This record gives sequence, C-alpha cells and structure tokens, in this order.
Amino acid sequence: MADEKITSSVEHASDNGDAFRHNDKEANHIVASWREGTDAEKRLVRKLDWRILPCTWVLYTLGYLDRANIGNAKTGGLERDFGLTDSQYSIIVLLFFVSYLIFEVPANMLLTRVRPSVFLPGLGLLWGTFAALMGSVQNWQQLAGMRFLIGFAEAGFAPGCAFFLSSWYRRYELATRYAILYTSVPIAGAVSGLLAGVITDHMDGVSGLAGWRWLFILEGVASICGAIVIFFLMPDYPSNSKRFLSEEEMVLACNRLSVDGIALTQGTGSEQIPHWVAFKMAVSDWRVWAQCLLFTLVTGSQTMQYFIPTLVKMFGWSGPSGQYHTIPAYAAALVYVVGSCYLADKYKAKWPLICILSGFGCILFIVVSVIQNRMAQYVLTIFAFGTIYGCSPLVKTWVSDVIPQPAAKRAVAIALINAIGNASSIYASWLWPNKDAPRYIAGFATTTSWLGVLCVCTYVFSRLFKKWPVERMDHGETMAAEMRARRERDEKAAAA
Repeated sequence: MADEKITSSVEHASDNGDAFRHNDKEANHIVASWREGTDAEKRLVRKLDWRILPCTWVLYTLGYLDRANIGNAKTGGLERDFGLTDSQYSIIVLLFFVSYLIFEVPANMLLTRVRPSVFLPGLGLLWGTFAALMGSVQNWQQLAGMRFLIGFAEAGFAPGCAFFLSSWYRRYELATRYAILYTSVPIAGAVSGLLAGVITDHMDGVSGLAGWRWLFILEGVASICGAIVIFFLMPDYPSNSKRFLSEEEMVLACNRLSVDGIALTQGTGSEQIPHWVAFKMAVSDWRVWAQCLLFTLVTGSQTMQYFIPTLVKMFGWSGPSGQYHTIPAYAAALVYVVGSCYLADKYKAKWPLICILSGFGCILFIVVSVIQNRMAQYVLTIFAFGTIYGCSPLVKTWVSDVIPQPAAKRAVAIALINAIGNASSIYASWLWPNKDAPRYIAGFATTTSWLGVLCVCTYVFSRLFKKWPVERMDHGETMAAEMRARRERDEKAAAA
C-alpha cells in the first residue's frame, strides 16, 4: 500500500510537471508568435471599442449631468427660492467632494474583486436615485446632505472607469479611448446648460414644482434607466468575460496587455494581493505622489466648471440665455480633449502635450485677468477652460504608464491619485464668490498659478520617470500563469 501511494504521488508530480511544461511551452509559443496590428487584434479592438466605450460613456455622461447640475439649478431659481448665501452654496458644492474623496480608494479596491458589469452600473443606480431625490429637498441643509450621498455613490465610478479601461487597452491606446470616454464631461456640461435652459424655462410650475426641481428629478431618472440597461451590456475583465469574448479572444486580450508589461486583473491567472498590501505598495511609491500632485493641480483648476454659469452671468447673460452661453466653453473643451489625447497616442508621448496645454492655459488666463472687455474675456475664458480639460485625461492615463503592475496596486494608485486630486476641489470651490464679481481675481489668479506649476512639474517628473523607470511584468511569465490557470480551470470543469 505504501508503495502504491509513493507511485501515485510520483505519477501526480510527473503529471504536474508535464502540465507546467506544457503551459510554459504554450505560453512561449503565444509570446513568440505575437505580431502587432494583426487582423485578429484589430477585430478584437473594434469589438472592445463598440462595447466598452459606449457603456462607460453613457454612465459617465449621466454621472456628470447629476454632478454638475447644481450650478444650473442655482441660477435657475434654487438660489432665489432658498435664499442661498455664497457660503451655503460653497458648502453644498464642497460636501460632494468630501464623500467623493473618502470612498474612492475603498471602491477601487472592491472593483478588483467583483464584476465590473455589476459594480459600475450599480453605482449609477445609486447616484441616479439620490439625484432624483434632490428634487424633493425643502432647505439647503437637506440639499447639502443629498450632495454628500451623490459623492459617495460617484466616488468609485471615475477611478473605476480609469482602472477598467487600463485593464483592457494597451499603453498607447489608452489615452485615445479615455479621451472618448472623457468627452462625456464637456458634452455633459454643454447638454446640462441646454437641458437646464429648456427644463427651467418650460417646466417651471408643472405639477406645482419649480423648474430646478424638475431638473434634478428628470436627470436622476435618466441615470437610473441608463444603469439598468448597461448592466446587461457591460463586459468584465479579459480573463473572465465569457459572455462577451471567445476563448481565443480572451487569450489575445491578455496577451496584448502582457506585451506592455501590464498586470492582468481577476481571473485565476492574475496575481492576488491583499488589499492592505496593495495599499502599502501604492503609498510607498514616490511615483504615486508625483502623479497626485499633477492631478491635484488639474482638478483644482477644473473646479471652475461649477461656476461657469455664474461667470457667464457676469459676462452679461442671465436666465435661459445664460444657460445656453455655457455651451461654447464645453464645446472647446471637447475639441481639446479629443485632439490632445489622439496626438498623445499617435506620437506615444503624454507629458509634452501636458506641458504645452498647461502653459498655453496659463498665458490665456493671465490675459483674461488683465483685459477689461467683457466679450474678449468670455471668448478667451472659453479657450483657456478647454486647456484644463485637455490636460485632465492625459494626466490620469499617464498613471497607468508609470504604475502598470500589479493590478491591485494600480487600482489603489488610480483611486488614491483621483481622491487626493479631487481634494483640491474642496478648497477651490471657495474661489469664485459673488463678492469678487465682476473680475474674480482670486479665482483666475489661482487657476493661472496652478496651470503654471503643472507645466513645470510635468517636465521635472518626466525626467525623473525616465531616470528611474518602473519595473514591468514579464511577457512570458504573465502568459504562462494565465495558460496554467486556464488549464486548471478546464480540468476542474471536466472533473465536475
């Protein structure tokens, strides 16, 4: 009996050794046969683009509508009905970012363990519900509380989408795809002004409700409906999207990422790291803090989006006309986002474009602060505002280049950078009080300074990243682990 056990153990060990060699051989074949830009890869990328981007784009748009409509509601009657002071409105804006900052890192940690097709639409369902309920508030304190809850619900979405895309696309595909996703932000801003003008003008008094209440209700319901539909369409990760990809396509999707040294997410072939270990890995890496500073400068500047309706009113337009005049600023931002990210991927360089845009924006804001002509200020503000939006997706996607692996660390880093970056929005929300009208010197001066510092820091950090490059996953080892995991999964399924 003992001899039989020994023989069985030896045979089992031999089988395992043969399996490992088979997996390594298969992985080596996949690695050796890799060719960039094959027809199969192009078909896969098109398939990803037509499924992943629309799903995330729609949710991103709806989320920003619900986030940014507070500015339109303010000028659409909310300020008058509640008798809002500058301080009260700033608190309402601020509380969104408090909860947003607190819950971003835990949310992205959770995303590495659960299905994105459940998690991301689930967040949309939550924030849509809270946004619709804002239409029933009776005082500014209740409104501030609902904004806090919307921040909680949206906290995991923006960093979650950034991590989700980095788990599907290669280094020099990512900026363009994130730009397409990020177009939802300026489009949401433009549509928000259009919808706010139509709703507050034509639905004021319907069913006894003010127009600004209908604005909250209708946009919140849109998020709820969109989230339910997208739940049935959104894929998961390359290693476990069986309802979306064939087995061959999943292997190709994993191989594409492995070529760039990007760690795989989920699936039994991925590296499983405890949450606390991943957190410590992220906070101990100086590259994470460098990226935090850059994103803080961008996001602090971008806070002026919540005061665009107020600035337009200062330039001479109010009421529905003022809502419509917010649209050109977001149209310019759309052009900057798409153009800059396309060029970044085409020429495989993000930091030079960040320097160019931030430097150009700094100069434009200086001119805006100096000149007196209102129309000239309005036009130059539109172009300057666009440079901020152009920088934002470039900085965010640069994170995945600098911190590609392991996946759990990348998720924490993206969320931490997004959270700390958005912390600047807390104090930046106080930079545009009505008492500073009509020139808003503090707001324009601070934004100008931030863009100037962003330009300098981007160049300095690019030199440091080049001098001390990050370690990347080995292509062959990553694919060997993936093929080994697939073989084990198939054997378990056959045995069951």
